[in-house]
Amino acid sequence: MFLRLSIPPETEEQKQLLADRRVKVIPEPTYGGQLQNFAVQGVPIEGHMRIDYSDKPVTLGDGSVVVLQQPRYSVTDLGYGPLHPQTMLSPRVAPQMIGLGLLEAIPEEAIRAAADPDDENGDGISGRINEVWSLKDGATRLGRFGWKAGNPTVEQQSAEAFSGDIGISNPIVTASFGDCTDNQKVCVTAPHGDSDRQDGHEIGRELFDLVVFYSQNLAVPPRRRTDDPQTLAGKTLFTTAGCVSCHTPSHQTGDIPGQPHLSNQKIWPYTDLLLHDMGDDLADNRPEGGANGREWRTPPLWGIGLTGAVSRHTNFLHDGRARSIEEAILWHGGEAKNARDAYANLSREERDALLAFVKSL
Repeated sequence: MFLRLSIPPETEEQKQLLADRRVKVIPEPTYGGQLQNFAVQGVPIEGHMRIDYSDKPVTLGDGSVVVLQQPRYSVTDLGYGPLHPQTMLSPRVAPQMIGLGLLEAIPEEAIRAAADPDDENGDGISGRINEVWSLKDGATRLGRFGWKAGNPTVEQQSAEAFSGDIGISNPIVTASFGDCTDNQKVCVTAPHGDSDRQDGHEIGRELFDLVVFYSQNLAVPPRRRTDDPQTLAGKTLFTTAGCVSCHTPSHQTGDIPGQPHLSNQKIWPYTDLLLHDMGDDLADNRPEGGANGREWRTPPLWGIGLTGAVSRHTNFLHDGRARSIEEAILWHGGEAKNARDAYANLSREERDALLAFVKSL
C-alpha cells in the first residue's frame, strides 16, 4: 500500500497538459507523485503514511450491525520540508495481477459501447471511460488498468510501476532517479544503475518485455463450488441486487497477435472496466486523468475468493479499509447505492449465499 500525491493545476500550462491528457495529475512539487517511505543508502526517505481509523456502524435490514472502519490519512516525518498546502492524498493497495492480458484483449469498441456517461437508459448507472496518454504511442488511448483506469496497457502500467514504486528506469519511463523531484538534489544526483548492457536504462528492453509478458499471462484460477446450491442461489441474488450493472460477468476477447492463448475467448472477469461514481464515503477527492475524485474503475472479481490464501489478508477496496467482502459491499455508494441497499436488506441466509457466490469466482 502506498500514498499517491498531487496538487490542482497552478498554471495555464499545467491546465493545458491535463486538458490534452498529456499528464494524469500534477505531482506535488517536492515529493512527486507518490510518497516514498523507503530510499537507497544515503538518501533520506520522504516520509511515512499515517492512518487513523474511526468506527462506522451500519445497521442492516434484519437489525444486525456491521462496524466498518473509516480511515483518515496524513503524512508524518517529512524529509524535505512541508507538503504543498493543496496536496491531495490517495492511498492505493496493489490490485491482483491475474488475467491482465485477457482484460487487455477485450476489444476497445466493446468497452466504449458499454459506457453510458449520461445514463441515457435511466438505470442510474453511468459508466464512463478514462482517456489517458499513451507514452508509447504519443496519443490518447482508452484507460483500463489501475484503480481509476489510468493506464492504457499492461506495458505502461509496468513501466510506471518500475519507476514510481522502486525507481528503476526502463524503455518507457527513462528517468534514472524515479519519482524524485528537482527539490530532492541528493536523490537526483545519487549514483544510478543505467548501463549500456541494459540499453542505457536500469532494465533494458529484453528483460522489460519478459516482465510485461509475465504480467499479461498470470492465469486466472478455476472457479470453486460452481454446483453448490448456496453458490447458485447467491448467483441469482447477485444479479437481482443489481451488482451485474457494473460487474459485467463476461466478455469476448479479440485476436491478439503472437498470443493465441489470449485470443477469441469468452472470459468471466465480472467488470466493465468503466469509471463509476462510488459516492462520498469512498471518494478520494483526487482527479486522475478523466476520472474525478468520486470515480473508480470497476475492479474484476475473478479470483477474489482466494485473496486470503494468496495475499494473507482479506482487505479490499482501493485502500484496504474493507476487512471482508461484506464490508466492501457496504461501503458502496453513488451509482452502486441501490445494489448496496439491496444487499443490506437481504436476510442473513441470503447474504451468506451472495457472499458464497462472490467467493466462488
